[in-house]
Amino acid sequence: MSETGHILILCTGNICRSPMAEGLLKHALAGQTGPLKSLKVISAGVAARPGEMVSENSVLALKKTGIDISGHRSQAATQDLLDGALIVFGMTESHRAIIQAQGTPVPRHLYLFREFLPRAADQEIGDPYGGPLKIYESSRDEMVEAIPSLIAFLKTLVREK
Repeated sequence: MSETGHILILCTGNICRSPMAEGLLKHALAGQTGPLKSLKVISAGVAARPGEMVSENSVLALKKTGIDISGHRSQAATQDLLDGALIVFGMTESHRAIIQAQGTPVPRHLYLFREFLPRAADQEIGDPYGGPLKIYESSRDEMVEAIPSLIAFLKTLVREK
């Protein structure tokens, strides 16, 4: 794993899932020691319109965990963001497929956010866009469930250096 770069988290519009995942992973990494603590986390959307505000329900769902993402603004997934990423996480197989089809080159480490769960579980996190707060909270909880396995995987990548 390179000494520089960031973790890139992707969803579709970068206003619901990936901002929540970014906030949760930043919070989790802040509690780590060594090189994991200094990893930068960025989110973007494969079909994002730059500058849009994060959805209100995403803000509310994370506020319940003590994390504030209200200042987030959407950005599009660009080749520069992909090139600078140590690892890229998508929310669904369609996000991974878009990056595989359009990335030049395709990032070496391209996974789903829930791909490293230790048991058989749904690896995709559905889009809560436009749904009630309860759906956003469910998406948040699916992300929270994946964080320990992501941290464990990141530790193995850091050892690859």
